[in-house]
Amino acid sequence: MSSVLRPPVADRDPSPAGKYRPISSHLAITPPVSVVIPAMNEAENLPYVFKTLPDWIHEVVLVDGNSTDDTVEVARELWPEVKVVRQRGRGKGDALITGFEAATGDIIVMVDADGSADGQEIVSYVSALVSGADFAKGSRFANGGGTDDMTPIRKLGNWALCTAVNRKFGARYTDLCYGYNAFWRHCLDKIDLDCTGFEVETLMNIRVVKAGLKVQEIPSHEYLRIHGTSNLRAVRDGLRVLKVILKERSNRRALRSRRNHSQVISSVRGEAS
Repeated sequence: MSSVLRPPVADRDPSPAGKYRPISSHLAITPPVSVVIPAMNEAENLPYVFKTLPDWIHEVVLVDGNSTDDTVEVARELWPEVKVVRQRGRGKGDALITGFEAATGDIIVMVDADGSADGQEIVSYVSALVSGADFAKGSRFANGGGTDDMTPIRKLGNWALCTAVNRKFGARYTDLCYGYNAFWRHCLDKIDLDCTGFEVETLMNIRVVKAGLKVQEIPSHEYLRIHGTSNLRAVRDGLRVLKVILKERSNRRALRSRRNHSQVISSVRGEAS
């Protein structure tokens, strides 16, 4: 490939800290924005992904899952400044955790590498964050969102799992298993990600609620994967998501029990003194 979607480093304004960068006709920001893209054998899709990314972002972090095609080479040709990080383990969760650790921006955006996400939507996510949200959560089922990719059975499964999370954790989500999200870096200290698979998105959505973070849903349209086949398996990954929900619910009950026990002990000690 010979086309470069961005000007070389020397031609770009580095936008140092404290200098505003316009991101739309009515909004300018100072926080640097990192876009994290987990990818494995996505060389054919990256041109579509990178083409939609806005030129005002601070950096792109590509997490390569040991690709056997030209994923890394294509990424470097399309985006000369791309930061390539080799994935240590396996799975989407592991890839995202690796990318988050490598990102240097105050705002982190997670985008899939299959061409299903429109990078032009990033402005909506960032706008929500600079307006007060801690976590901007993409939703295909919020008013204005949509999907070309989900089968009826997957929609039903997503609805059932989303309903369970809303009831168990007091959330008000319209979508649960979607990989297009953005958040302030400080959120990572409060959600402590520790899973390796596709269920990472569900885990993030649950833990931001448990942490009391302010969440705003962003309508998003999911397009069909352009090339290749997805590693997602509806039944297998649906069961993993359900397992995460049950585990997080159990942990929440255990934490509440410990807090109640501590309060009782403190009360008894106070009376004794």
